[in-house]
Amino acid sequence: MPLFGAHMSVAGGCPNALRLAREHHCDTVQLFTKNANQWNARPFAEEEVRLFRDALRESGLRFATAHDSYLINLASPDETLYRRSVEAFVVEVRRAEQLGLSYLVMHPGAHVNSGEEAGLARVARALDEVHARCPDFGVRVLIETTAGQGTTLGWRFEHLGRILSSVAAPDRLGVCFDTCHVFAAGYALGTRPEYEATMAAFDRAVGLEKLRVFHVNDSLKPLGSRVDRHAHIGRGQLGLGPFRSLVNDPRFADRPMILETAKEEGDNDDMDTVNLGVLRGLVAAFS
Repeated sequence: MPLFGAHMSVAGGCPNALRLAREHHCDTVQLFTKNANQWNARPFAEEEVRLFRDALRESGLRFATAHDSYLINLASPDETLYRRSVEAFVVEVRRAEQLGLSYLVMHPGAHVNSGEEAGLARVARALDEVHARCPDFGVRVLIETTAGQGTTLGWRFEHLGRILSSVAAPDRLGVCFDTCHVFAAGYALGTRPEYEATMAAFDRAVGLEKLRVFHVNDSLKPLGSRVDRHAHIGRGQLGLGPFRSLVNDPRFADRPMILETAKEEGDNDDMDTVNLGVLRGLVAAFS
């Protein structure tokens, strides 16, 4: 069975995310190491790091993952924002390394009408600088597939392949495959042949061996909408079919599959439990 988990709150401290993940019987977890809507981050105290690492080891959670700040844009043509984004991303990488996390997921950014090629080149250049400033780190940066809103990069698999082929240390990078984003970007997943065709397209452009983490989200918007709106599993435009194919794909049996769906809906204040139950049920029900 795949490693199922969810993005958990760090309110009250980063170890809180680990506690919530275990309460939900998760196998893995994703968290922010700082406020995702702010540039600055208070440095970790030595004791904070020790307590988190101890809690992570005791939790048994595998491939603990962080997500970077939504403000960062490594593709920006504005030199001031680009430089601020690089500096902020260095901090994100260092914080993830301090906590002993396996992965740090990042969005490639938006080219802001400067052109896809120029934007992709800036992302690759930024990642090279970050890697040079964070030598011998164990945490691996994962570039996330995107829905393609506005001038956002990463909505075509070829964008990710281009970045990976342009950096100096591609072995330090991987990809996070978001089901909602991929579908909204125009890749069909509904039927088994469509699912296989999309995975084959990813393999040609990037390589399945680079696919390290899945974000498992249904989509409120239709195929090719280029709009990023997550829905609960089986309650959006994707339906259950793609998730049934995914959780039973032997190629991804050891990959983290992380929910980023809303925590509550209507009278139910624990939708993580509901969505995790649906995913696990699809494994049991597959024929």
